[in-house]
Amino acid sequence: MKDNLQSHIVLIGFMGTGKSTVSQLLAERLGCEAVDVDAVIIDRAGMPIPEIFATKGEAAFREAETEALSEVLGRERLQVIATGGGAVLAQQNRELMLKFGFVVNLYASADLIVSRVSQDTSRPLLQGDVRGRVYKLLEDRKHAYDFAHCTIDTEQLTPSEVADAIATEWRLQR
Repeated sequence: MKDNLQSHIVLIGFMGTGKSTVSQLLAERLGCEAVDVDAVIIDRAGMPIPEIFATKGEAAFREAETEALSEVLGRERLQVIATGGGAVLAQQNRELMLKFGFVVNLYASADLIVSRVSQDTSRPLLQGDVRGRVYKLLEDRKHAYDFAHCTIDTEQLTPSEVADAIATEWRLQR
């Protein structure tokens, strides 16, 4: 990390852990751009994520996710990058994140995640029994975020406090 002062800050974590919100706050603090990989995918595809899943399938979405992540991580200027919750599932994505960024896992309990995402109809993987789907996906992905440089438990912190904690950790790595 020490030799790459322009490495990006990459936020990973399960859906509903605050990646998009925190990325905006952190980018403001650091005077750089916040990039949401899901937004890049939507712009490129010209359709919302649920529609991508419905018309092209999850595999096509994951391929688009890797392409968008690769493009964003290839930029030279410092960015705070919010990934989708499943971006960590592909080994190639994990390798790219570690090569080009300081990776921070945002964590929250299953109950808090359920309360945050239960009314969000834009999450195709949560259609139907939200609580059951969250618990199943968390179990399936329980070690998927372990590669991060650090993990921050967002349970008792405001988004602003999370952004401050990440900025502190990032500066320590520089």
